[in-house]
Amino acid sequence: MEQVIMKKARETGHTVNNMLVMLMAVTCGLVVANIYYNQPLLLQMATTFGVNDQQISVIATITQVGYTLGLLFIVPLGDKTERKKLILFKLAGAAVFMGMAAMATHYWTMVIASLLIGFFSAVPQLLLPMAATLAPDATRGKIVGKVMSGLLVGILLSRTLSGFVGAHFGWQAVFFSGSFAMVILWIVLAWKLPENPPSFEGSYGSLMRSLGTLTKELPPLRQAAFTGFFMFGAFSIFWTTLVFLLEGAPFYYKSDMVGLFGLIGTCGALAAPLAGKSADTKGPQFAIRLGIIGALLAFVIMGFSAGSLTGLIIGVILLDIGMQITHISNQSKVFALRPQARSRLNTIYISSAFAGGSIGSLLGAQAWNYWQWTGVTILGAVFIISAAIINLKKQPITSI
Repeated sequence: MEQVIMKKARETGHTVNNMLVMLMAVTCGLVVANIYYNQPLLLQMATTFGVNDQQISVIATITQVGYTLGLLFIVPLGDKTERKKLILFKLAGAAVFMGMAAMATHYWTMVIASLLIGFFSAVPQLLLPMAATLAPDATRGKIVGKVMSGLLVGILLSRTLSGFVGAHFGWQAVFFSGSFAMVILWIVLAWKLPENPPSFEGSYGSLMRSLGTLTKELPPLRQAAFTGFFMFGAFSIFWTTLVFLLEGAPFYYKSDMVGLFGLIGTCGALAAPLAGKSADTKGPQFAIRLGIIGALLAFVIMGFSAGSLTGLIIGVILLDIGMQITHISNQSKVFALRPQARSRLNTIYISSAFAGGSIGSLLGAQAWNYWQWTGVTILGAVFIISAAIINLKKQPITSI
C-alpha cells in the first residue's frame, strides 16, 4: 500500500525536498506554539481575570485537552481526506480563536477560546505523516526528525517569545500576533504545500473504529502510546509549574525571564534529527531508554534546585533533550508499523501523549498548591519511572 501512495505522490510531482521540509518544520513550530504561549503569561492573565493560581492553571490544561480532542477526532481524517485541505481548515480555525483569546475580557471566554485554540492547532500531526509518506524509506526517520525539530523549537521558543512580548506589551499582544501568524501561514501553505492523496476509502465511523483495532493489534503502538503519556505528562508537570517557582521567592522573575527558560531548552531540539537518524540505523528502543534516563536525572537534579538557577538550567536541558529523543524515536517506531495508516497511528500515539500532558498539567498544579516544588519534582519523577517500567519489555518493530 505504501508503494501505491508513493507512486501517486511521484505522479503528481509531490516529493519531499529540503525547502518543503523546512516549510513543514516552520509550520509545525509556529502552530504548536499556540498551545504554549499561555504558560509564561498565567500570572498576568490571573490578574486580568481576577482568579487564583489554581484557576488560571486551567487555561494551560484546557488548551492541551483541546489539542487532544483535535488529534482524536480530526487528525485521523488525514488518512481519508486530502491532507492539504484539512490543514488549511485547521489553520483558519486557529487564527479565529487566537483572535478570540486576544479579545477575551472574562475568564470563561478565555477558557473556551483556549479549548478551541488547542483543537485547531493539531496541524503538525497532519504534516508529520505527510512528511513520512513523501520521504524515501532510507531517510524517513531523518526527515521526520527535521520536521519534528521545528515543532520542538516552537514548543520551547513559544515560551520565550510570549514571555518577552507579554512583559513589554501585555499578554493580549501575544495572542494577536499568533492569530496574524496563522493567517500568513494559511496563505503560504495554500500556495506551496503539495496535495497528499488519502489512503483510506471507508466511512468516518469505520475510520474511527480502526483506531481501536490498530491499538489492539499492535503491541509496539501501545508501548509507544503509554510511554508518550508518561513522558509528556512529566514534561507538562514541569513547564506548567515553573512559572510559579520563578515568579516567587527567591527569584521574583517577570514573564520575560521565565520565557528565557524555553530558549535554554531549545538545545533539546538539536537532538531531534540525531534521534531520527539513529532510528534509521540502530532502531529506536535504545534511544528511547536513553531519553528516559536523561529525563529522570533532570527531575532528580531539579528536586534539589528550588533555589538554584544553575541546577534548574541543567535540569531544563536534560529534560528537554530526554523528552525529544524519546519522542522522535517513539514516532519513528510508530510510523514504521503500518504505512497506510500513519495519520491514525500518529493520532493514537500523540493523543495519548497529550492526554498525559493534560493530566500532568492538572496534577502538577495540585502538587504545587499542596507541596510546592518538592511535590512537583517527585510527581515528575514518578511519571518518568512509569515510562521506564513500560519500556523494560522489548517489543518487535516490524512493518505489517
